[in-house]
Amino acid sequence: MKVYTFVCLALTLSTSVLETKGKEAGRCCVQTCGATAAAVSHAVLPEATAKHLLYMREEEKLARDVYTALGEKYNQRVFINIPRAEQSHMNAILTLLNQYEIEDPALAEPGRFNNSELQALYDALMIRGNKSREEAFLVGALVEEVDILDLQAAIAHTDNEQIASVLNALLGGSKRHLNAFVRNYEAISGKTYVSQKMEQAAVNEILGR
Repeated sequence: MKVYTFVCLALTLSTSVLETKGKEAGRCCVQTCGATAAAVSHAVLPEATAKHLLYMREEEKLARDVYTALGEKYNQRVFINIPRAEQSHMNAILTLLNQYEIEDPALAEPGRFNNSELQALYDALMIRGNKSREEAFLVGALVEEVDILDLQAAIAHTDNEQIASVLNALLGGSKRHLNAFVRNYEAISGKTYVSQKMEQAAVNEILGR
């Protein structure tokens, strides 16, 4: 069986480009994905792992589409820069799906999803985010909290080192994005951020509090 070296293709956006866009970009996960991993071509993934990847491909699309739409409304740097990172997250998952010959579930149209749960979430987030800048930043933080929990669950349920490595890189990016949204929220609201999905202690650890 042919063995080849797999490089985290989808995370090859220029680090220097992201860094020059400001701290809000969270510097994405490109800084942490330099490692390569050995992979067996045409290997079959366990069903649970495949389901995680399929869901997360659309979940990363949700983040990109929500931030892009809110960026058009509010013209805030955080909503302009982070969608680039979310696109790289999408690409990372797509690379894994292609490697294991799993059909891509993501639709090309922004704001449209095969997964009905994610479609309902997107619609609800857009209603909330369009109320005010403050709510928009809270939406961004919520999306990242959910993403972090789902990435942690996916990592915990795979023994594939290659996949775990990619997911850990995405996890690091999501934590930085959470920091960026919280900073923006607190700056305009004058309030201390309260977790929306994760345990407060876990959020505080990510925020360095």
